Amino acid sequence: MDTRHPPRKRLKRDSNSIILHFDYDCFYAAVFENETPQYRSLPLAVQQKQIIVTCNYEARRRGLHKLQLINDAKRTCPDVVIVLGEDLTRFRDASKELYSFLRAFSWNSRVERLGFDEVFMDVSDIIDYNAALLNHDFANSFFCLSKNDPTLGFHFNAAVVAGHTYPEIFQQDDDSSREHHLQLRLTLASHLANHLRHLLEKEKGYTCTVGISTNKLLSKLVGNIHKPNDQTTLLPPYDASNTHGTDNVTSFMDSHELGKVPGIGFKLAQQLRAYVLGRDPQFDRGLVYGGTKEHVSVADLRKYAGMGADTLERILAGPGTPHGIGTRIWGLLNGCDNAEVGPAREVPKQISIEDSYLRLDNLGQVLKELRMLASGLLTRMHTDLLEYDSLGDHVDSMAPTSAATTISGKRWLALPKTIRLSTRPRAPKNPDGSRSRSFARISRSAPMPNFVFSLAENVDALSNRLVSEVLVPLFRKIHHEKSGWDLSLINIAVTNMVDAASDTNKGAIGRNIATMFRNQDDVLKQWKVDDELEMQGEVAQGRPSLEQDQAISRGLSSIDMNHEDTQATVTDEWQSDEDDLANDDMFHCEQCDAVLPTFAAEAHRRWHVQD
Repeated sequence: MDTRHPPRKRLKRDSNSIILHFDYDCFYAAVFENETPQYRSLPLAVQQKQIIVTCNYEARRRGLHKLQLINDAKRTCPDVVIVLGEDLTRFRDASKELYSFLRAFSWNSRVERLGFDEVFMDVSDIIDYNAALLNHDFANSFFCLSKNDPTLGFHFNAAVVAGHTYPEIFQQDDDSSREHHLQLRLTLASHLANHLRHLLEKEKGYTCTVGISTNKLLSKLVGNIHKPNDQTTLLPPYDASNTHGTDNVTSFMDSHELGKVPGIGFKLAQQLRAYVLGRDPQFDRGLVYGGTKEHVSVADLRKYAGMGADTLERILAGPGTPHGIGTRIWGLLNGCDNAEVGPAREVPKQISIEDSYLRLDNLGQVLKELRMLASGLLTRMHTDLLEYDSLGDHVDSMAPTSAATTISGKRWLALPKTIRLSTRPRAPKNPDGSRSRSFARISRSAPMPNFVFSLAENVDALSNRLVSEVLVPLFRKIHHEKSGWDLSLINIAVTNMVDAASDTNKGAIGRNIATMFRNQDDVLKQWKVDDELEMQGEVAQGRPSLEQDQAISRGLSSIDMNHEDTQATVTDEWQSDEDDLANDDMFHCEQCDAVLPTFAAEAHRRWHVQD
């Protein structure tokens, strides 16, 4: 009996949803190109610290690549234009603008942003509505963009798919009416994607690549086939039971290297490669970022003897690994992803700011950094959580002076209930002088103090008070020693957002924040952080969660890198492909004085040995 049949039979793919995945082309470079149009024809690279975090396609054509050292880039392309990307404000603002543009076309508000440069849209309702409107003259169809205005839309040919397809040559060789209907829905979605893609370029000046399929996993991956400024639709059949051979989803997934599958991070991919190879995979010594040179495809793993969800559970089981990871990974390998596109959010789930250091081990240094981080955090809160009060309400005289106010005509969209401080001590040196890599963070949380929401005081005064009254006590709880901590990172985050007192059924902001604080006793009951809850997850192993896509930093810690996703768990969210700003401390090579991210240390040492 073939033990692989039962798990395959259980994996029934859900094709009810139609998902578009937008990936802005070279987003960080494109922001600078929009600010300075002459950059478009020049090789442009965005720098953070001593590394190129991204570059435009002209630079890539001339041999530059992401995560390249600045000195190497200048040697490869002497006329490269290098711009500093330390301040993320321009990227955040551009991302919000583009997100708002796309969101305006959604009917169900299922529009989810991933990082700065990717957006998922669930357009199932729009597609089904337009599918019902089609007549027999497919070549002269009209796509309706509004239920209320039948004239708002565009003409298109529903008999052909817009853009590229996978496979490139479509053959309808099955008799399934379900697959025929899916083909029609995907065709309509391809025309909607094409319309939005060109409209985005025309009105906003940004190009993007779009993938069209039935879930987030497949739409994200299929869009990668044709880049930049293009789109690809993954065509049926999706169900192998309706075919005499392999369905298109299986053949598509089988072609991918394990590390390219969203949801399979660096550590998981290494474990899976090692299982198939029967040994630890080798690294390419020529790459300072330690890429693997031994590719193991999804097909290699999926077809491995006895492979299935139970086998994967045994392979990946370990401390910190959630139960059911085998089922989750087996689903991804087979193109199954039940994660829904999240609803559009007015505010982020959390806001955090962090920085990495070569060494931080005395209170004076810590206080200086805490003040800078706290000031940056409050500035971010004002940017992301405040809006102008169009109602023109005035501050309630009964509101406590420490409560949030609407001075300057602004009001809070949401209030974070919790503030969290996290640090990452550097691992002690080994007997041979080397140092083991560690991504473990230690965290403590506290209720957010009420005074933070006052707009009557300036940010510097509030941040100083936040440091002295909240952050320093939290730091003392984490580190009891007076000095010598050897910290490589500090992170401050505000979480557990609560809508700022809506009076409407839909949750829109309906009244002045001062009014909310008339009932602040009831509101603040939610703000209590129990010691028992605080102790849960105090030491977080691996990379930060993907909820920290909103995190910013003054260094390379702004955007996570797929290369070092050592988190042993699998989530329903993934990192952005352009999110290549390292979230790590730096390694200083005593042999050549190079300063590199810590994750590149081992590969760099191997390079010296080889040399």
